[in-house]
Amino acid sequence: MNITRTTRALAALTLSALALTACGGNSDPLSSGGGESNDDPNSIIVGSANFTESETIANIYAEVLRINGFDVSTTLNIGSREAYIPAVKDGSIDLIPDYTGNLLQYLDPEATATSAEDVEAALPDALGSELAITEPAPAEDKDAIVVTRETAERWNLKTIADLAPHSAEISIGAPPEFQERAYGLPGLKTNYGVDIDPSKFVPIADGGGPATVAALAEGQVTAADIFSTSASIAENDFVVLEDPKFNFAAQNVVPVINAGKNSDKLTEVLNAISAKLTTEGLLALNQSVSGDTKTEPAAAAKQWVEEQGLSTPVS
Repeated sequence: MNITRTTRALAALTLSALALTACGGNSDPLSSGGGESNDDPNSIIVGSANFTESETIANIYAEVLRINGFDVSTTLNIGSREAYIPAVKDGSIDLIPDYTGNLLQYLDPEATATSAEDVEAALPDALGSELAITEPAPAEDKDAIVVTRETAERWNLKTIADLAPHSAEISIGAPPEFQERAYGLPGLKTNYGVDIDPSKFVPIADGGGPATVAALAEGQVTAADIFSTSASIAENDFVVLEDPKFNFAAQNVVPVINAGKNSDKLTEVLNAISAKLTTEGLLALNQSVSGDTKTEPAAAAKQWVEEQGLSTPVS
């Protein structure tokens, strides 16, 4: 997930920059005061990466923090991790949602942890003195092996391992790098005995997007690599196969904080949010924002906060 998401984010950032430059605008959301840290622990700048799920979660953080007495402003759609982690460190922003496995890999490229527990255990050392995190949420957004409901029921599929007896019948759609990457075809074979013939690998270079979804829905492939909180899963009644051996590294949503702005109160509020944020909840939020209703991220966030009983102070 990390390479695909980073590539996607960088591409989107580049296109955005080109468009705004052509219009004479300013493409950098951090340009109006980056690095000017505010020492007031009650004043929090919440940022987001430049994809919808991150913006929605950032709005959840901002909404609940305001309810709990913080003076909150937002700097959204910053870009990739290469842009927003330095911004957290220098105080341009104070807080941003991230994903545990990708965050660890960014901070420590030599890290090998993949399970949620191992990734969480490795993060404190990788964060250094400038960054802090609170409790990760149960919610995850990571690469997942997805099949149609019909295939799941026909073969009684629950986990990726259940595909192994059907290896000869399976074609799989995924980004081109999936054929060689450790978490791709090699990982499926090593961890689960799912041995896909290279001739039945279908490279689709849209990061689990519409072309991948269409290939699975229309039967061009038997299984596909799609992000686990994609709105397309619910829209098409797809089934996400469980990954108990963590072939794909855990990617739990986690708040990343400028260490100088962390406090007991901030931690308490963020932990209260994380405790309520599930993968199913992220799926519903993404469906609301990216599906037919096209709810604005801020409105979807506010509705979620009310539904989760977080519209009053946590203490």
